[in-house]
Amino acid sequence: MKPQTFASVSTITPELIRNCRRCSHELAPGALVCGQCHALVHSEKLDQLAAEAKQLEAQGDLRQAREHWLMGLPLLPANSRQASWIQDHARSLDAAANQIQPAPKSENKWAQKLGPVGPVAILLAKSKVLLTAIFKLKFLLSFVAFIGIYWAAFGMWFGVGFAMLILIHEMGHFIDIKRRGLPAEMPVFLPGLGAYVRWQALGVPLETRAAISLAGPLAGLFAALACAALWWQTGNPLWAALARASAVLNLLNLIPVWVLDGGQAALALSKTERIVLLSICLALWLVLGENMFFLVALGFGYQVFFAGHLPARPSRATTIYFAAVLTALGVMAWLIPGQGLGN
Repeated sequence: MKPQTFASVSTITPELIRNCRRCSHELAPGALVCGQCHALVHSEKLDQLAAEAKQLEAQGDLRQAREHWLMGLPLLPANSRQASWIQDHARSLDAAANQIQPAPKSENKWAQKLGPVGPVAILLAKSKVLLTAIFKLKFLLSFVAFIGIYWAAFGMWFGVGFAMLILIHEMGHFIDIKRRGLPAEMPVFLPGLGAYVRWQALGVPLETRAAISLAGPLAGLFAALACAALWWQTGNPLWAALARASAVLNLLNLIPVWVLDGGQAALALSKTERIVLLSICLALWLVLGENMFFLVALGFGYQVFFAGHLPARPSRATTIYFAAVLTALGVMAWLIPGQGLGN
């Protein structure tokens, strides 16, 4: 995603299958099993992933095979026998892959056959592994660049602290995804723009996707509480600035539009639930005087009157979760002195 000011993206919204391929029955948004004929909605995709995984196993690429099997988990009901089998098989593949050791003798054999160009051939063979390692370092490299931007803009201590707040927010998404057994990549940071966690959301129910989206602001709330506690303990205004920055930043992310966390969570809410949250935002705006709530309320106004598809059933859990995080962040911003991001 290309977020605006410090925005964060945590999901990739797939195109939903609206009718069962077997019986043509209309499906609820995010359904994994047809309610009419009980067929798996994503059976074709599951068959494709299984075929690719078996081919990778036959080639000896156990780690890639494991990843292909795990990509099928979001397409299956969590308590199904197929999902349990995939989890067990993935564990066995991981154990088998860990037992495989590199074969230096084979490399030496090729080096001897190729003579003076042997070392070059070995280096090229290993370059794929090297590039993979560098690719996995994109989290660290992008985070260092991210720190550099805010260090230059706000000074060392606030810049580093602010970058850490963004990291905590993104790790909230990452941890919640991983604890559900879903594949996800470490956060990637876009210096000057924001950050995102890439994960496979295909087939994941809307309520689960909403919970994952709200996990980032929840982590940001905990970060704000920690900074506020340090401020109250030490009296250092830096901690107050970071506490308010975390609260305001995560309130921004709860505006229910586009790819912001609030926009992804709102997909699970019925029209009535969106009106309820709109009313809560207006009440918080009047009571706390934080103008950020007016922006969130405008977002919910758009969701009520102009948003397209609504979920088949309401999500009370998402409504309560959304309202609780929204209110707690607002109280934090109200308690900490200052205006905007920081003091």
